[in-house]
Amino acid sequence: MSERAISQEMRQEALRRLNRRGLPWRLVWDWLRSFAIAVVLFLFVRAFFVEAFKIPTGSMERTLLVGDFLLVNKLVYGAEIPLTGKRLPALEHPARGDVIVFQYPRDPTKNFVKRLVGIPGDTLSMIDGLLVRNNVPVRESYVTHTDPGTDVVSEEENFSWQSGYLVKAAEGGITPHPWTRNNWGPIVVPEKKYFVLGDNRDNSLDSRFWGFVPDSLIRGRPIFVYYSYQPDTTRAFAWLTRIRWRRIGERID
Repeated sequence: MSERAISQEMRQEALRRLNRRGLPWRLVWDWLRSFAIAVVLFLFVRAFFVEAFKIPTGSMERTLLVGDFLLVNKLVYGAEIPLTGKRLPALEHPARGDVIVFQYPRDPTKNFVKRLVGIPGDTLSMIDGLLVRNNVPVRESYVTHTDPGTDVVSEEENFSWQSGYLVKAAEGGITPHPWTRNNWGPIVVPEKKYFVLGDNRDNSLDSRFWGFVPDSLIRGRPIFVYYSYQPDTTRAFAWLTRIRWRRIGERID
């Protein structure tokens, strides 16, 4: 065999060895690159399209249950552009009857889920637990009353914030100050703000107690329940053994 053939064979063998040594690093690099792309795509979708939320309280029963996990459409009302304070153009405006996710006005680090019952310009009041909007009683088939025989008024749950929004002709509203959970108003919803209530009307920390939701705090509208389980159990691994199969995929109205 010629010297030239031998040296060519040696070069090829050397290249094969180098390739074998570099293969693990190429695999690691390819994996890291794929992972980084997946993370960027996830963050992009989460920021502008959909986000997952968990229901921690019973304030929206029967519509939503504790242990429900929701996918929320963030694009519909105009998703916020991260780190800018600006929003994309909205596809729709929040409407009466929508279930919405928003940042709690008194603590924006917390997310709340409630039903929107009043838009800017609406006149709202409540008489013995019955919502009245623009002088017309509202039929709310989604509402449940878990404690219909009681009302709430206390220093801790102060309704006096409503005094700045009362209809002037009302001269103090339906009932003398202080108002209560089931009797208040009439008040007018100001521009760029919304009034929300929980469907579990007797067990909900909502606009009656702390006021309006600014439009800048609205995060989106829930689409459907993608997972659900019963957390009120002592069983281990309840998230696996107590799944509510019938709720998975249920649309939220």
